[in-house]
Amino acid sequence: MGARKPVERVAEELVLSLRTQHPVITVTGPRQSGKTTLCQMAFGDLPYANLEAPDVRLRAETDPRAFLAEFSQGAVIDEFQRVPDLASYIQTIVDGAGFAGTFVLTGSHNLAVRNTVSQSLAGRTALVTLLPFSVTELRQNWPELTTDEMLFRGFYPRIYDRNLDPTQALSDYVGTYVERDLRQLSTVHNLSLFQKFMTLCAGRIGQLLNLESLGNDTGVSQPTSREWLTLLEASYIAFRLPPFFANIGKRLVKTPKLYFYDVGLAAYLLGITDVSQITRHPLRGMLFENLVIVEVMKHFLNRGPRHNLWFYRDSNGNEVDLLIPRGATIVPVEIKSAMTITNEFFNGLAKVAESASQLRDPVLVYGGEKSFTHLGTRVTGLSGLPALLQDLAPVGGDPGDG
Repeated sequence: MGARKPVERVAEELVLSLRTQHPVITVTGPRQSGKTTLCQMAFGDLPYANLEAPDVRLRAETDPRAFLAEFSQGAVIDEFQRVPDLASYIQTIVDGAGFAGTFVLTGSHNLAVRNTVSQSLAGRTALVTLLPFSVTELRQNWPELTTDEMLFRGFYPRIYDRNLDPTQALSDYVGTYVERDLRQLSTVHNLSLFQKFMTLCAGRIGQLLNLESLGNDTGVSQPTSREWLTLLEASYIAFRLPPFFANIGKRLVKTPKLYFYDVGLAAYLLGITDVSQITRHPLRGMLFENLVIVEVMKHFLNRGPRHNLWFYRDSNGNEVDLLIPRGATIVPVEIKSAMTITNEFFNGLAKVAESASQLRDPVLVYGGEKSFTHLGTRVTGLSGLPALLQDLAPVGGDPGDG
């Protein structure tokens, strides 16, 4: 797998359409998810400035008016949360008479970016979240990739574009995050303990989140555990999948589950250093589940609509891995990593369907590649997932709200 021209991202169509509707477009997502490449491809006519560069950042900090005067028709400004005050000056520019350009702002710190945008650019900017490559984007360019290779390598573009060794690349990613990005977000003093916390989080993917247990195993208090998880979420390392707890006459679990935005990073933190280890790893099923859930998330984020997702679990232990809102109904999705289908795979879907009339049109995602219908359930592998998700695009309101 040699270096090649940049991969065309599905989200490019979305950002181009937003250009005609908003004077500012804000693109957030993990570091190295491809934000800069996407913006330079989609907005090649705009000048580019990177606030990670010390000299550029200094100019923007010391004389923001002069800095922005260089971009009368707008610009792509990378990592703009490094100089958050710029947002107020950009607001003045885009509100002024005669401005017909576009400012495209990118940032890797979710909370910092969104706080800045909500305070200074509310009503003026569109928000886009770009996660690393999707399965479709990968397989269109590297069709030989197996599921285990994707679980091992993950989806960060640099690993594929530059043919990097995944273990070394992900080690560098963690090192850069802990040593540099984390210092911008917080005052974590014990970085090695924080890295232990990350590793323990990886070992809990797909499990109900227990902050007290997580803190005890790390050697920190529950409040610290909560704070550190918030940092992982703010920097697009991990996220909580909320439970569905609308009133459907059942006692439902109200504790979220923990997942990683990139399954390869989780595999690295689990100590997996070779693709051959994936096949027999006890958490392979959880890694596959993580991959599928994030793939669903990417599908909707790349196309713009709201992507409220949940899982279902009641007090009797009935559980479904993922719920996708679809207008007034909800699509239950069960995820199994095995390549061979058995009738037991459908038990959870059947039991949960009896609990709520909103749950309809069940789906099973498995480790094989064929797509078919079995026992009233649509069955698909990873290759068929995008087409199925296109059919399930959320419409109308989200039935779990409130």
